[in-house]
Amino acid sequence: MSPVILSAAGACLVLDVAGSGLPRVRHFGADLGAVAEPHLLPALASLTPAPPLVPVQGDSWYGRPGLAGARTSGNWPVRWSLEGPVETRAVPGSGGSVTVTASDERAGLRLVSELAMDAQGVVTMRHALTNTAADPYRVDGLTCALPLPARADELLDFTGRWALEKVPQRRPLAYGVWSRENRRGRTGHDSTGLLVAGTGGFGFRHGEVWAAHAGWSGDHVHYVERLQEGVTLLAAGELLAPGEITLGEGETYETPLVYFTWSDAGLDEAGGRLHGHLRARGPRPARPVTLNNWEATYFDHGLDRLLALADRAAEVGIERFVLDDGWFRHRRDDRAGLGDWYVDEQVWPDGLHPLAAHVRKHGMQFGLWFEPEMINLDSDLAREHPEWVLGRADRLPPPQRNQHVLDLARAEVFDYLLERIDTLVGEYALDYIKWDHNRDIAEPVHDGVAGVHAQTLAAYRLIDELRRRHPGLEIESCSSGGARVDYGILARTDRVWTSDSNDALDRQAIQRWTGLLVPPELMGSHVGAPRDHVTGRSLPLSFRCATALFGHMGVEWDLTSASDAEREELAEWIALHKRLRPTLHGGTVVRADHPDPAVLLHGVVQGGHAVFACVQLASRVATGPAPLRLPGLDPEAVYEVRVAGRLPSGVALPEWTAAPVRLQGSVLAGLGLPSPALKPATALVIELELVR
Repeated sequence: MSPVILSAAGACLVLDVAGSGLPRVRHFGADLGAVAEPHLLPALASLTPAPPLVPVQGDSWYGRPGLAGARTSGNWPVRWSLEGPVETRAVPGSGGSVTVTASDERAGLRLVSELAMDAQGVVTMRHALTNTAADPYRVDGLTCALPLPARADELLDFTGRWALEKVPQRRPLAYGVWSRENRRGRTGHDSTGLLVAGTGGFGFRHGEVWAAHAGWSGDHVHYVERLQEGVTLLAAGELLAPGEITLGEGETYETPLVYFTWSDAGLDEAGGRLHGHLRARGPRPARPVTLNNWEATYFDHGLDRLLALADRAAEVGIERFVLDDGWFRHRRDDRAGLGDWYVDEQVWPDGLHPLAAHVRKHGMQFGLWFEPEMINLDSDLAREHPEWVLGRADRLPPPQRNQHVLDLARAEVFDYLLERIDTLVGEYALDYIKWDHNRDIAEPVHDGVAGVHAQTLAAYRLIDELRRRHPGLEIESCSSGGARVDYGILARTDRVWTSDSNDALDRQAIQRWTGLLVPPELMGSHVGAPRDHVTGRSLPLSFRCATALFGHMGVEWDLTSASDAEREELAEWIALHKRLRPTLHGGTVVRADHPDPAVLLHGVVQGGHAVFACVQLASRVATGPAPLRLPGLDPEAVYEVRVAGRLPSGVALPEWTAAPVRLQGSVLAGLGLPSPALKPATALVIELELVR
């Protein structure tokens, strides 16, 4: 039978469907072009044997099995047989999809596997496993995998912690398994996000790379395995606890979608494909510049103070005002009140209406903070329904941040939260919800079994139903910062809170690496106070603004304490962001492989318009800084180059910063611009516009 070929945007996947077993992916990489079948079949035959979509030992696969499970009454090893022809829809150059149905009657299992390639060349995969026997079948693991070629010999993944997410780490790809496993019940501050394999020394603009992402907000796994037989797999999926999924007869377990991307031009192209995939889900309105009051007032919800903050926000050009934690009953600190989703009558005798009306009088949207999945034991809800806490009733899990987790998979818990949030959204005509999730999930017992899977699906259903009832409502995924950043939650939310740290120096790296997975318009990036509330570091306003400029810009600072000069400068940066927003939130992200590790050079290019930032992180070693070679431009086009925003003061600046210059794209990319001698924690924003 002829191989199935899916191709789009220069990428290609070749699926060998010969034989009666599961198909085998023979190639995921560069488009092979209009290759004739007589030339392709001999090439496939000469390749190292590839494992099938769900490899098991019956396929002579002696690595980690694609399916792991057992029956209490005995177990048959699985050997899949196709139930019928592979269903294929493929349009050369435009992607397509493949559906495979297989079963093993003796093992009592049926498998439906779905692969698709979109117009950006991103491959998605999922499996659905059904128990066809009378005996229960315990699913211990079911992952999605694609093969890697031998030339992939280096790995990049990410770790992190609260307020310092997405810290990169690299290592050689050796024999054995490199596995990143997350058991935190949420995506996690230390989540890899993308597990990347590539040719040695790959960077943002060079090298061949392959990457995988599990689009799931609960426990998950990403791994690479290389066997001595010469086969390497890149895989990801949900990480199941023992006994978490047991299928009765006729019941089905469906894996989350796993996303695979490839590039022969480095990380930028691989990430750009993923950005295109997310953006293809549908257009979003312009991202409103947002003020969140958390680091401005914390739990101080005095109405006069918040009204004054709203006034200052409107003066500098803020478009959305979000009231954070502290507005609901008993919530004067973080030890009480979670779960009591009623406006605190003592703090807000007239409800939130005076603040909401004042905010809207200024033409701003109004948003509200929730943490629906959590509960304080010191709350009316916990006193009325202690059985609603996720865990064993006779021994509660250890608390974190003075809070526990609500068992969302219980119907009565789900219904209570839906009613409360739905009522508040309707009463205050909320435009926006900041949806927080401030702890890892420990000992998650639901109905006597591990409950992360059920909890995650319930959270998805709750968000989906709220969005169905309120189509215009926007929702931010926050999880004590960037601990729930994945494509499962992004399928139903409008942005992620990238980190609880607004320290612009740390944010430069956090946003740089989160940006491999998430485009700028979905990354919340705020201008914090002069002295950062997390790190204690003091940074110039211009640097804080230039950092926030390249995301979904916002402010988290008590503007009533800012000077007139500070508010004037902030207003200038906000106006600049609004002017540049179509490019920043719709263009292609590019990052230069700059030779100086103390400098970051990154930008966004859209058609004949581009915005770049030269960011000095630390002191230079060299006296003469390396030129700024700007990637991603049309080499034949001529651009006018000018500084956007204020010029840094007290530094040596090259002549081109004083007045616009015109240069060809090939010159800007090949020779570059003379670099400014910036001080640490300083940034220069550069705008380019097509002349001809």
